[in-house]
Amino acid sequence: MFTEAFLFDLDGTLTDSDPLHFAAFAETARGYGVDMDEEMFVKKVSGQTNANICKTLFTHIEPEEHARIADEKEELFRQMIVGKLKPIPGVVDLMKWAKARGCGFALVSNAPRANITDMLAELGIAGLFDIIVCASELPRGKPDPLPYLTGLELLGVKANRAVAFEDAAPGLTAAHRAGIATVGLTTSLSPEALLGFGADIAVQDYTDPKLRAFVETALSGNFSR
Repeated sequence: MFTEAFLFDLDGTLTDSDPLHFAAFAETARGYGVDMDEEMFVKKVSGQTNANICKTLFTHIEPEEHARIADEKEELFRQMIVGKLKPIPGVVDLMKWAKARGCGFALVSNAPRANITDMLAELGIAGLFDIIVCASELPRGKPDPLPYLTGLELLGVKANRAVAFEDAAPGLTAAHRAGIATVGLTTSLSPEALLGFGADIAVQDYTDPKLRAFVETALSGNFSR
């Protein structure tokens, strides 16, 4: 068990993978009669569970087929990421700093477990995480706070001694509702949008000079909204 914790989303938070997700979704959706543009991707896809995505995009297809379509997209995505992923600037250094002070690490993602495994391997940071919370394996995924509450429980850390890192509306909402100090990454949304969805601070990447002070305050238990 730990006294402090970092809880990270994956896509758009540890790595800027949204362009590859967009390409994979656009190609897959096109095969089922849906033309996807970037605006549709941001509003209806980014950060959502595959179940919700398919329910929104493929209303003309029997629900029994949605899981198969999602699997088709994810298999294509995993092929696309090989040799193409890199960590967002500064994240590895921040993680090493937090690990040295004894923080527990949780990955909290709506992504399928196969994606998580392959992506962390591509990034070379799988060994830094103490637990992985795969929201698709829980009764409710983001924007419900359950995935983040589960991460806190498994690490044995209280919400007021943790920091969450997110980039999309569902995850920001989930972390905020779990009572965790939340950092928003501007990989897909503006700073104003991030703050509107529940981020307490918005940064372009992990080299932002104001981030370390925010993290130290949050981990100390002295952060308040």
